[in-house]
Amino acid sequence: MARVVMHVDLDAFYASVEQLRRPELRGKPVVVGGAGVPGERGVVAAASYEARPFGVRSAMPLSRARRLCPSAIFVPCDFTAYREASKAVFGILDHYSPFIEPIALDEAYLDLTGQEALMGTPEAVALRLRDEVKARCGLDLSIGVASCKLVAKVASELRKPRGLVVVRPGEEAGFLAPLPLAKLPGCGPATALRLERVGVRTIGDLAALPDPLLGELFGQFGRVLGAHARGIDPSPVLPPGDPKSISREITFDRDQTDITKVRDTALGLLQDVGRSLRAHALSARTVVLKIRYQPFDTQSRQATLPFPTDRDDQLADALRQLFEAQLDRRRPVRLIGAGVSNLEPCATQLSLLEARSSRRANLDERLDELRARYGDQVIVRGAAVRSHQKDVRRDDLDALRESG
Repeated sequence: MARVVMHVDLDAFYASVEQLRRPELRGKPVVVGGAGVPGERGVVAAASYEARPFGVRSAMPLSRARRLCPSAIFVPCDFTAYREASKAVFGILDHYSPFIEPIALDEAYLDLTGQEALMGTPEAVALRLRDEVKARCGLDLSIGVASCKLVAKVASELRKPRGLVVVRPGEEAGFLAPLPLAKLPGCGPATALRLERVGVRTIGDLAALPDPLLGELFGQFGRVLGAHARGIDPSPVLPPGDPKSISREITFDRDQTDITKVRDTALGLLQDVGRSLRAHALSARTVVLKIRYQPFDTQSRQATLPFPTDRDDQLADALRQLFEAQLDRRRPVRLIGAGVSNLEPCATQLSLLEARSSRRANLDERLDELRARYGDQVIVRGAAVRSHQKDVRRDDLDALRESG
């Protein structure tokens, strides 16, 4: 039996949500990610289809977007609104397949294998899903259907907005062949440049290269790349498992020379990381500090703890030591980040001297409950750091599955 995999992608999601809840923005160029003030840092999170003819795209610096489209309306990210809209859409997806792999708030894979007798043909199911999301949520959905995740994703990108492309079994390689290399997931600019030097311009050209040559050029990745170019991708549709690491970072509006503010920002981010750890019932053995200096020099340092922990105070002690040892105080800081890795399930005993039910551990749990009820900034340890979420977090994806 051939697999049936569907890739669904909400069109210009953040911008569409803003236009949906604010009618005055409809039909106008909208850029999500900032206020559009001169010199503003950060990147475009989403651009409405009215802004795209000006050349504005996701991940573009906000300053460039403002130059390209001076008439654009810039709005900051509102992840509370995006989460709610996403939950409504995923609530619909749950009626179409029990196997859903969320990739972002606006993107997911569904496995429909073996459901044709019950649900109808893949094309009919996709049309029904697209219309239901529009009718119930007011949002447009582009859909690709194929026998594997990779081809389904490429298909969903081809006819946006509100596109539907079905690639039938056996037609994967032919579908991919005329497309440029940039359309193949995993084939980034550096890889494409190396391939172009040996005369490869399209995915079909890549598929025709022998595996030994691809292995010589790119090692084991080359053989995978060749298989993908031929439309072969056996990876299953799976809900996300436990995270391997958790991190948060923020880009300052201006290069920051105030060391106290940089440190307090890092500690504030780490508190958010600790909350996520406890939500997943995980402890961490490693604390990670990320610093980006001007112009774009990024450094990452880590410290291994003597025992795994999910305690805010213990994580913060390690981060402070990293910060004092690693920060170059002569250089302005553009970005600061904090995270944890080497995760494992929470133990009942973190050290010989301290049980998980200690007063400080209980305090962490009470603070988590307050933030969940009243918002992330209602109470923090130390100096309060005001920042708003600018990207999708792992916690957001987990919440989508829990709400289904």
